[in-house]
Amino acid sequence: MRIKEESNGVSASRNHLVFAYYVTGHGFGHATRVVEVVRHLILAGHDVHVVTGAPEFVFTSEIQSPRLFIRKVLLDCGAVQADALTVDRLASLEKYSVTAVLPRASILETEVAWLNSIKADLVVSDVVPVACRAAADAGIRSVCVTNFSWDFIYAEYVMDAGNHHRSIVWEIAEDYSHCEFLIRLPGYCPMPAFRDVIDVPLVVRRLHRSRKEVRKELGIGEDVKLVILNFGGQPAGWNLKEEYLPSGWLCLVCGASDTQDLPPNFVKLAKDAYTPDLMAASDCMLGKIGYGTVSEALAYKLPFVFVRRDYFNEEPFLRNMLEYYQGGVEMIRRDLLTGHWKPYLERAISLKPCYEGGINGGEVAAQILQETAIGKNYTSDKLSGARRLRDAIILGYQLQRVPGRDILIPEWYASAENELGISSGSPTYQKSENSYLTNSCTEDFEILHGDPQGFPDTIMFLKSLAELDVVSESERTPEKRQIRERKAAAGLFNWEEEIFVARAPGRLDVMGGIADYSGSLVLQVSYGSELSNRGPTFDMDLADFMDGEQPMSYEKAKKYFARDPSQKWAAYVAGTILVLMTELGVRFENSISMLVSSAVPEGKGVSSSAAVEVASMSALAAAHGLSISARDLALLCQKVENHIVGAPCGVMDQMTSACGEANKLLAMVCQPAEIVGLVEIPSHIRFWGIDSGIRHSVGGADYGSVRIGAFMGRKMIKSIASSMFCQSLPSFSGENIDELEDGGVELIEAEASLDYLCNLSPHRYEAFYAKMLPESMLGEKFLEKYADHNDSVTVIDPKRNYGVTAAAKHPIYENFRVKAFKALLTSATSDEQLTALGELLYQCHYSYSACGLGSDGTDRLAKLVQAMQHSKSDDGTLYGAKITGGGSGGTVCVVGKNCLRSSQQIIEIQQRYKNATGYLPFVFEGSSPGAGRFGHLKIRRRTSSKLT
Repeated sequence: MRIKEESNGVSASRNHLVFAYYVTGHGFGHATRVVEVVRHLILAGHDVHVVTGAPEFVFTSEIQSPRLFIRKVLLDCGAVQADALTVDRLASLEKYSVTAVLPRASILETEVAWLNSIKADLVVSDVVPVACRAAADAGIRSVCVTNFSWDFIYAEYVMDAGNHHRSIVWEIAEDYSHCEFLIRLPGYCPMPAFRDVIDVPLVVRRLHRSRKEVRKELGIGEDVKLVILNFGGQPAGWNLKEEYLPSGWLCLVCGASDTQDLPPNFVKLAKDAYTPDLMAASDCMLGKIGYGTVSEALAYKLPFVFVRRDYFNEEPFLRNMLEYYQGGVEMIRRDLLTGHWKPYLERAISLKPCYEGGINGGEVAAQILQETAIGKNYTSDKLSGARRLRDAIILGYQLQRVPGRDILIPEWYASAENELGISSGSPTYQKSENSYLTNSCTEDFEILHGDPQGFPDTIMFLKSLAELDVVSESERTPEKRQIRERKAAAGLFNWEEEIFVARAPGRLDVMGGIADYSGSLVLQVSYGSELSNRGPTFDMDLADFMDGEQPMSYEKAKKYFARDPSQKWAAYVAGTILVLMTELGVRFENSISMLVSSAVPEGKGVSSSAAVEVASMSALAAAHGLSISARDLALLCQKVENHIVGAPCGVMDQMTSACGEANKLLAMVCQPAEIVGLVEIPSHIRFWGIDSGIRHSVGGADYGSVRIGAFMGRKMIKSIASSMFCQSLPSFSGENIDELEDGGVELIEAEASLDYLCNLSPHRYEAFYAKMLPESMLGEKFLEKYADHNDSVTVIDPKRNYGVTAAAKHPIYENFRVKAFKALLTSATSDEQLTALGELLYQCHYSYSACGLGSDGTDRLAKLVQAMQHSKSDDGTLYGAKITGGGSGGTVCVVGKNCLRSSQQIIEIQQRYKNATGYLPFVFEGSSPGAGRFGHLKIRRRTSSKLT
């Protein structure tokens, strides 16, 4: 309907209407669902002008009609993909700015003129923002048809790109506000910009042929299992292999390149192949989630094995809908790329998808659009003010949320919706990502305080806690000991009482490493792994911690836990009790029962011990009403490790586990432990940890000896500086004290009382001290000359020779490298930025080796990364690697581009390492908030599910 200022009449007849249908430039999914709506409009006798950037065959292969007009114009860009599975958030905003913001005035002028030239009766948008504004300027009503809007999708992206792009979100929302109403599709996101909403069934394309007809045409019998590979284009450089499929299976490949060679059990489909028929003829689908794939998989009851895409915010809502109707199986990306498909495919064909809703959304939407163009007003479904406000709050929440976490409807939003009795009309608002497990856990336990926050490890821990008493006779347990331990754990708690649950992650040392004990700035990322580990039981009398009226000394406690090697691990847990007693004067009157479940693998240089300490002390503090800041808790946990366990570590591990934030590097100056900020990990950069398989221990002799060497070096530097300051004779460097540069005397004086090696700059070290330090020194000689090295957690062995120069030099240069690394992370995106970051990692790695903290395995991994980086193919996307933590084995940290090619190269490194050593290294990925951010849970077993 055209709105005329001089009258209320309409220019459209009921028999012949003109629709202008704008289609977003993001992918084919929008175009394919538009086809179904357009088809019904044309069948009703109307003209439809489609404005799109998609290929014409997408429309003309399904609609052959002179009433269909295709206008190839791109007015938005959607989400820019770095590869088939990763969205580049910053590039998306920048491209949208170039495509739709900068030329906005000319776009509006052109579109208004064009709409008037075709005499459009209604503008339809899926879901191009500027189309709504152009319609308003042309005096034409407009309607949007979609399951998401770009203001919500881009809301997270501005968190990554900075405030200068924030105006894009509000401009898009303002454009949408000109829309008459929204025809909302199932699996929708919050869309607060729209005033009125009409929900319709799934929009899916119709089937042309039966399953039997398609299989007959392809020459495939019913006895053959068929999977359709539907990624909308294959990941670059991906080679499919025959062994990826189980025996007796065939795979239909969509979007394969003309030059791509496929194994005999993979079938290349034509570019214009009609995928709905092929999907209906298949037994399952493997692909990435989008509206088209999910809606058609549900409609045809086709099990869907899906791989997540990074940073595409529509996905969680569609995924929840797919899983709600029991139609989805998630495959991890590594298994996709390495061909570990069999268990996922076999699981998929066992599913029974149960979607029974309507699939005629295209017809319903077309009818609504026709009636709107004629003049009908849809106001009966107008959203309440409260409902629209909550959608707006969701958008605001999205703008402020931590980048990198999956998008979920916050719990308070769903609760408020239920309390007000407002139904969303879609199961997606009622189901969170881990809804099944979360609901199951809340059935077992009443959560009195805190929020599991959707973390799978926390939810699974609560589930395992609830199942402790269940030991099935048919359960396949490798060892009877595990059953005994499970029974023992079940008897730990009085299930009538409240239980406190805390959580702490491990950490990946990106830069800083062993320099933390010398006061360096360090950068750490906290993470959670997918491995699980269970230790044996341990019990002791709390009275054993008392020595008369006072807590026992740390030295006695160290000997207490060391007397039985099989239970020495308990020092990390029970040691937190003694530290709280000693440092804070806490007295525990009642017994304490603690169950520890660690998912951080031991001996890999990723701070498994710190995670256990921080989680244990956090739980104790919560249970006893102690208010301890995350920083102070980390320092207390360091005392556990230094004095009770006997490991001379710095504080960075505990600080990261306690104070870390998801998808951010924790920057801190270890003097003794001051957090100087959180550094965002840019979206184009990614870190991996690769396990060398060589067990690492900060309690080992190598780490301790290097620490002693560093403290020896500091003592010598202070002695040299004192001599230089006190003597008026020529200094050791050959310069006279009077001839030092301005401020030189003050610097020498400060260096004479140097608290931390990292406070000495590299140029000062080279100018005055480097040549004066011995390469090594016997402990006995050092003690004779200097008496003590002033480190309270290590003891010099008089008979041992300690390296001094390399051990002292490392923290001085490492502090400079970390500062440079931190600055580079905020610099402009470029290959030079990544190359420089990688070079700093390499320098750190070889500095470790110079200290004697390298290993064959970690050196091999670093060389494999270098080989990949400098390969002749010139497609390397990895830029650097370094050994982490205390060195002498453990894990290597790798930096590279956040893209699919990098994941492929990491997998290739895994395989090359296995070929050379026989060991397939585990790869650590992801990020997790620290214990301070998580807080704690207080739970109570529900009466109906108590242990009996």
